[in-house]
Amino acid sequence: MIRRLLREPLLHFLLLGTGLFLLYEATNGGASQAPRVIEISEARAAALAESFAVVWMRPPTTAELKGLIDDYVAEEIYYREAVAMGLDQNDTVIRRRLRQKMEFISDSVADAVEPSDAQLQAFLAENAAKFAQPAELTFQQVFLSAERRGDAVRADAEKLLAQLQADQGQARATDAGDPTMLPPTMEAATPQAIANTFGDAFVQQVDEAPVGQWSGPVESAFGLHLVRVDERGVGKTPTLDQIRPIVLREWQSGERQRQNKSFLAALRDKYEVRVEGPAADLFAPPAAGDATR
Repeated sequence: MIRRLLREPLLHFLLLGTGLFLLYEATNGGASQAPRVIEISEARAAALAESFAVVWMRPPTTAELKGLIDDYVAEEIYYREAVAMGLDQNDTVIRRRLRQKMEFISDSVADAVEPSDAQLQAFLAENAAKFAQPAELTFQQVFLSAERRGDAVRADAEKLLAQLQADQGQARATDAGDPTMLPPTMEAATPQAIANTFGDAFVQQVDEAPVGQWSGPVESAFGLHLVRVDERGVGKTPTLDQIRPIVLREWQSGERQRQNKSFLAALRDKYEVRVEGPAADLFAPPAAGDATR
């Protein structure tokens, strides 16, 4: 009988509730206190109603608004009592959420700063490579299928290459090679556009091909190609007017990182960090003349 009673879920629930009550009483010293005030301002009630309207596409009825306020009050009560009992402590999820909120505050400060055109221009000049437009290629290609030609594909490609170099004519190129869905030409194509069509390995090889003559064979995942680069543009950095939104976004991203780093450093100065165990060596101040740390 006693063993069966000890296995009852209801008993476990009652014991857990009693434990929480005793913990609450111990935390609050068991003293009776005056009722705490939960104020629902007009702005808060309006915010609750607005949130309801966003979801349901209509304002709440009087009964629904009362329910929203009751739910908010219940949430506030549970929150206050949980904090009073220390339930927010040593909780990884809560710690991460609070950290995110602190970082959000720092991000908001950084985003509120509006840089001048002079600042953005200087940022663009310092990071020119980051914003540079890649060189564009205009080229032709003749495809030879390894699946169709088998082991003879490379010999056939080299033979056809010699013919194309000797003829230097466009008519011969259009009639040569094997049928394919790949484009015979690409004009003013960026490396990314070429890679999307022929693959990364193809881009690297074509980038080294001479201009104005047939070369190859160039390998791709599809087979072999003979390539004639007709024009290779020069990569250049656009002006600020052309890419101002992109430069502004990158500037703000860097500013957020700098602001977060500065904000954390200022907060950390308020604390003394003590690390115990073997990991303490990682935080030990460097010895005089030791430049390795």
